Amino acid sequence: MCDDRYNRQSFLGPDAQEKIEECTVGIIGLGGGGSHIAQQLAHIGFKKYVLYDPDVPEESNLNRLIGLTVKDVEKKIPKIHIARRLILALHPEAKIQAIQKNWQESPNFLKTCNIIFGCVDGYKGRMELEAFSRRFLIPYIDIGIDVHHVDGEPPNLSGQVIASLPGEPCMKCLGFITEQKLQKETQKYGAAGHNPQVVWANGVVASTAVGLATNLLTGWTKAIPEIYLSYEGNLGYMKPHVFLKYTDKACCHYPADQVGEAVFLPL
Repeated sequence: MCDDRYNRQSFLGPDAQEKIEECTVGIIGLGGGGSHIAQQLAHIGFKKYVLYDPDVPEESNLNRLIGLTVKDVEKKIPKIHIARRLILALHPEAKIQAIQKNWQESPNFLKTCNIIFGCVDGYKGRMELEAFSRRFLIPYIDIGIDVHHVDGEPPNLSGQVIASLPGEPCMKCLGFITEQKLQKETQKYGAAGHNPQVVWANGVVASTAVGLATNLLTGWTKAIPEIYLSYEGNLGYMKPHVFLKYTDKACCHYPADQVGEAVFLPL
């Protein structure tokens, strides 16, 4: 392999590549968002993965799932195998635990992760992933997009990237997960359908999440990143969410004395 493979990202720091290669990342959900994240992490040089997704792709996934082909749909190749194939094409030596289950059915592999990406639909699923991550002091990064319709207005494409870090505000503190949203989701269970998805919006939030994680890991900006970013798809930009102005820095749902120091866990 050419020695200058990563020379254009050397600005991340003299020991950044070593940190990247030693970091174990978990990705929950290998659809539109998760497939982007897997691809980008592999290009950056991450070589240790824990992947969860129980599903096989359908024809509707062809508009956004990175690495998916028509033949994969015809052969019913599981989403985790598509992500695994993509990673191994860049790193044949990569260590990959690919579990074709919901993560709750076999969670122990997640305990080995240094960081977890959540690419799931629904607030309950996000809440469960965050609670697991907090329990084991693992930084958790959540992504998602949605389209909202208001009568007489164009569809509003929006999304979020949230970093839930030990000791820092959680998704409840940030107002993203609320009891009202959970109750509404429960009432619609089984009839909610799937959120609208497009490849470019998934790419924006996934890229932002990967950049945020890389900054947490390497510290290349020497600044604390924003932990809640809002994607304004109709306008084409990301911005810090307004709720950050009204949120205390300490988490009130997962107290610091129960979850450890508010720092990225060293490798």
